Amino acid sequence: MANKKTWLDGPDIPGENDFGEVGRYPGENLGLPASGPGALASVSRRAGGVLIDWLLCLLIASVLTRFTHILGSTSTATFILWVLLGIISGIVFARTPGMAILGMGVARLDVPGTTVGIWRGVVRTLLTACLFPAAMVDADGRGIHDRATGTAVIRS
Repeated sequence: MANKKTWLDGPDIPGENDFGEVGRYPGENLGLPASGPGALASVSRRAGGVLIDWLLCLLIASVLTRFTHILGSTSTATFILWVLLGIISGIVFARTPGMAILGMGVARLDVPGTTVGIWRGVVRTLLTACLFPAAMVDADGRGIHDRATGTAVIRS
């Protein structure tokens, strides 16, 4: 009996870097090294970076909401600050504070060595804020937000 595709297999959405075979290591088909600087950062390391950023924004939001409620409650202010932090630091530094602490950064795959740019920084952060695009990863461990913007989180 032939392998019949069901809805449980998910959609076949080809990307610009989809190849016939899965690489020997994450990032091989993207032209990235297996380890060291420039290698694709692991999902757990990236999650740790998001956690550090979230805790930093929570601390700032806790202080802000003691004096003003212009950004809403602490949870709303934390989310707003986290989005702003991701957009601004992503555009300016190609990394958030959490990424910097854990030795990571965002890199463009189409033109290596160039800045992430405004539209990639904004779209990438807004898609990450939706959670599901960041949680759904491909064989290389890149989330939908990275695939959509042509970026990857690499070790520095």
